[in-house]
Amino acid sequence: MPSSRRSSRRPYGAEHVPVDLDRALGGVRHVSADDGEWTVRPVRGADKTYRCPGCQQEIAPGTAHVVAWSRDAIGGEAAGLDARRHWHRSCWDRRSRLR
Repeated sequence: MPSSRRSSRRPYGAEHVPVDLDRALGGVRHVSADDGEWTVRPVRGADKTYRCPGCQQEIAPGTAHVVAWSRDAIGGEAAGLDARRHWHRSCWDRRSRLR
């Protein structure tokens, strides 16, 4: 009986399926904007309440939102993780108009 590994391989003649980068990176993307370089990650919902820096309102537990941190943070990417902020998606999208 043939092994199951062989049957799960893509045949040489099959069409190549490109990698879904959004899925592979967990939705993380890098954004260049007027206010700097950002790393942004969507969150489907969290277990606790956060305060949005855009509108100063609470983001309730379970609410979909984005987490963003500056890529320009002193100390590099790891330091930026300490500075990450949870934003309502709409506040993040219009942050340039909020300033």
